[in-house]
Amino acid sequence: MTENTKSDVYRSQVLDRTFQIFDILADGSHGIGVTELAEKLNLHKSTAHRLIMVLESSRYVERDNDTGKYRLGSRILELGLSALAKLDVYEIARPFLRALVAETGETAHIGVLRDGEVVSIVNVESTQAIRTPSTVGTRHPAHCSSLGKVILAFSEPGEIDKFLAGRTLESFTRNTITSPALFVHQIETVRRNGYAIDDEEREEGLRCIGAPVRSNSGEVIASVSVAGPVFRITRDRIDPVARAVVLAADQISVALGYRPERVRSSV
Repeated sequence: MTENTKSDVYRSQVLDRTFQIFDILADGSHGIGVTELAEKLNLHKSTAHRLIMVLESSRYVERDNDTGKYRLGSRILELGLSALAKLDVYEIARPFLRALVAETGETAHIGVLRDGEVVSIVNVESTQAIRTPSTVGTRHPAHCSSLGKVILAFSEPGEIDKFLAGRTLESFTRNTITSPALFVHQIETVRRNGYAIDDEEREEGLRCIGAPVRSNSGEVIASVSVAGPVFRITRDRIDPVARAVVLAADQISVALGYRPERVRSSV
């Protein structure tokens, strides 16, 4: 075997192990330590550590300072957001968001939950002179976002406790919920209603209403919301706007393959 051939084989092995690391981290919801990673890769711990350090330096993985475990990093999210525009979900969602904007007159978004924050992945802006601007990739704290609250409300059991553990609910306005007990109470209300409201909790004068988007398995993978000034989304308009948002979220869910009767029959 020539030196060039040996080098090619080594690079191939490194790439293969890198992809294995991504797959392992994607499967683990709570992260993974270097020792466990080395065992899964059948590598010496020092080799696994070197690989993970290279990936961490490039933001492909990140370390949880509290647990010492690793998870997929922000660079993976950036690549995913970049690729999202080329995927069906983007094209599937846009017509429903346009219809939602036409009906409500307000900016519509789809967001996903990432490390306690909501990341905007699709948006259609209102045509109103005074409107809520929206940029793909924008992040907001989940506790004061209708997008974030509705995803948390319909997440797996224990996710709320995990979200609140060691987290300070930062105050942005006088309406921001900063008490964990009050936040849990509000999440229970969201579950009952089927939608969440950001009632000037992140920005004064801004009201948002969000509803869950489900995958074909029934899992809540994202949320839809509209956002607009309180002088247009008045308290009298909350119910009709909420119905429109829930309908749009349901339509996107069905377009993505969600079938309530099929999910129930598989339980």
